[in-house]
Amino acid sequence: MNVFLNKCILYLIMAPKINMEREKGITFIRRPKNHIRVTLCSRKLKSIERICRNIITDNNEKELSLKGPLRIPTKTLTVTTRKSPCGEGTNTWDKFENRVYKRIIDIISSKNTLKQITSLNIEPGVEIEVTIIEEGTIDF
Repeated sequence: MNVFLNKCILYLIMAPKINMEREKGITFIRRPKNHIRVTLCSRKLKSIERICRNIITDNNEKELSLKGPLRIPTKTLTVTTRKSPCGEGTNTWDKFENRVYKRIIDIISSKNTLKQITSLNIEPGVEIEVTIIEEGTIDF
């Protein structure tokens, strides 16, 4: 719904300029755009933040449209077990935690730069999922 409203607002703003340029004989170039969603998942916070920083700096150098990193709430998995293997003695417990961190980065680019974006240096213990959504073409 937001995409539709954004296109309507953009058309209302740009309509007078487009009509004037069409009268002058200026042609528009239609460039296909891809919406790329990079999802990072890891148990190590420092490594996932380092990869996010690398992705952002690389894309800022290429002057691509970028949103993120969106920090998804941390999933904390806890396991509580008895310390005593036989079950006798005092009731003492161990509590183990496993935290899973997740980040989402959205990038809008053309097909030419798609290979450059997906060639990332991946650290061990970090899972990266790249999803590509073609949104059709956008007028410039």
